[in-house]
Amino acid sequence: MAEKKSGIDQALIRDLANILNDTDLTEIEVEQDDLRIRVSRAGTPQYVQAPIAAPAAYAPAPAPAGAAVSAAPVEAVRNPANVLSAPMVGTVYLAPAPGARQFIEVGATVKEGQTLLIIEAMKTMNQIPAPRSGKITEILVSDGQPVEYGEAMVVIE
Repeated sequence: MAEKKSGIDQALIRDLANILNDTDLTEIEVEQDDLRIRVSRAGTPQYVQAPIAAPAAYAPAPAPAGAAVSAAPVEAVRNPANVLSAPMVGTVYLAPAPGARQFIEVGATVKEGQTLLIIEAMKTMNQIPAPRSGKITEILVSDGQPVEYGEAMVVIE
């Protein structure tokens, strides 16, 4: 029988952590009824959101008078309509084969349906098409990089 502490199944969490170790995933999330459990190996804080909706953009709080300004990098605010997000978990490839020319480059104009990159998932190569025509302003992933579902990959304006 599984141990329970405060209504949380500790054995389930241990099993999920073992799956992370066995599969080299960075995180895993399980949802059943009202319970959502997310186990992550990421060293940076992650957000968890109960209802499935687009994350809201928040402005940082103003610094108190006389406080030193941090030199931390500021993440660019992007229009979500311009961002192509990963439709699945996998490994992203920017070219059709090793050593081949990339599908896209920053500044290139693409047409709706044009292949932008490939995501390998479960040994299947999935071509990811442009959701609309436009100009590539940013490529946010690198060749061979693992991507998570919903992760921003390309900005098309």
